Amino acid sequence: MEFSKQLGEVLQAKDVIVLEGDLGAGKTTFTKGLAKGLGVKRVVSSPTFTIIKEYQGRLPLYHMDVYRVQGSEEDLGFDEYFYGDGVTVVEWAHLIESQLPEELLKISLYHVGDTTRKIVVEPIGSRYIQLCEELL
Repeated sequence: MEFSKQLGEVLQAKDVIVLEGDLGAGKTTFTKGLAKGLGVKRVVSSPTFTIIKEYQGRLPLYHMDVYRVQGSEEDLGFDEYFYGDGVTVVEWAHLIESQLPEELLKISLYHVGDTTRKIVVEPIGSRYIQLCEELL
């Protein structure tokens, strides 16, 4: 969670982080660390049934779980969040791939053991390449 907290400390408005991984891989836990880095005080929980939860911190945090969205062509107004004044985190982002911005930071989480995870960070676009060079 330390990496996600450090990431949250340097994110800017309009940043989009997409999280991929199996059930229980740690996507929401990663988002909790990111929220801490953004100064969010509320408890962060999975928005599985509400699709989007908003939290206030240094910047607004828009936490999406699109697992239950029935097809990437359905317009649910995601652009308002992606290009808004906050940071957007999307769990299961491959399900809305056609609606995602061209530039984003993709983070994949993998089980390596019961308590260990492997994190793969893939910066897509110059903003995120630079961000990763600063953090990693």
